[in-house]
Amino acid sequence: MNQIFNRMTRMAMNRLVNWTMRKGMKGLDSGPRPKSSGPQRELDKSARQAVKRARQAARVTRRIGR
Repeated sequence: MNQIFNRMTRMAMNRLVNWTMRKGMKGLDSGPRPKSSGPQRELDKSARQAVKRARQAARVTRRIGR
């Protein structure tokens, strides 16, 4: 009985963590993007790439945790 309870708890916690990670990453990436100048455009591009790398890292860590 204890093993079943532990397994269900672990599954629920994994789903909760994955859900919060998706919400957090989506919050960083989404939003209106105003027209920007050259230097600002480069910063925006690097920020999008950072979010992409963070999503990939989250995917890898979730995969490792299984």
